Amino acid sequence: MRSEIKAPCLKRLKRIEGQVRGLSRMVEQDRYCIDIVTQISAVRAALRRVEEEVLRDHVAHCVEHAVASGSKAEQRRKIAELMDVLSRAER
Repeated sequence: MRSEIKAPCLKRLKRIEGQVRGLSRMVEQDRYCIDIVTQISAVRAALRRVEEEVLRDHVAHCVEHAVASGSKAEQRRKIAELMDVLSRAER
């Protein structure tokens, strides 16, 4: 992962970590269920944004490198890898 992507991703993940801790406190405090579900949805959205950034970096760096290499085997491997991860993300 490129450093210009790594730092913002780590910052977002730390924020998400805090949100998850907040969710635990909400459950412990018997907060209103809809409020908890709303916060869970916010965490999932934040994780999706981090996932998108990591995937963009992967395409911009790893997949681009495979294309530039001229190796058909490497290109196929990177595309298959990308398709696998995208299909898992859809579930």
